[in-house]
Amino acid sequence: MKLIVGLGNPGEKYASTRHNLGFAVVDHFLKEISSVEKATWSANSKLKSDVVTIDWKGKDGNEEKLILAKPQTYMNNSGMAVQLLTSYYKIATEDVWVVYDELDLPVGFMKIRFGGAAAGHHGVESIMAQLATDQFWRFRMGIGVARRGRSALEDGKSHSLGREHIRDAEDLVLAPFTQNEQGKVREMINHGADALSLALEKGLETAMNRYNTK
Repeated sequence: MKLIVGLGNPGEKYASTRHNLGFAVVDHFLKEISSVEKATWSANSKLKSDVVTIDWKGKDGNEEKLILAKPQTYMNNSGMAVQLLTSYYKIATEDVWVVYDELDLPVGFMKIRFGGAAAGHHGVESIMAQLATDQFWRFRMGIGVARRGRSALEDGKSHSLGREHIRDAEDLVLAPFTQNEQGKVREMINHGADALSLALEKGLETAMNRYNTK
């Protein structure tokens, strides 16, 4: 059994923001794998998440029960929902896959890794605190603004993003993607969903080799 969690903030207000990229990837993944069953999200107040359960079957005959979840706790309290989910479904932390936005990666880039620091991502920090471990898988989807080979916030200065003046990380993650970024974002969402499928089908190392941006 695998728990695949997309991170984001609930509500229409945040739907198109960079911080909700994790929601977008798991939504697309569900759409791709449930074309026959037409599985849909169900609000679970006890688990503080929107949840769907899938009996996944791979092309080579592999089978796996999947729990897909979108915490409804708001980003900074994501760990509360993930702890409830792992406890209820009795899922080991190494079988938890978390999909989320990564400010340190430019838009269009992604990396899969196991464990490690949260790199300032409050949702991941919350999960690590609630699970008391960093030993879970991360699918990191780039939302940073490339600027001469550096992230938009790397030098601590403010930068312009479309019509908005981004002064800090909090502004950036809650900003929408620009029109010029939309193509890369769609491709990244597709790649994120494909990476989840490949990881299930062929293993995480194979997915890392194919999708980790060099």
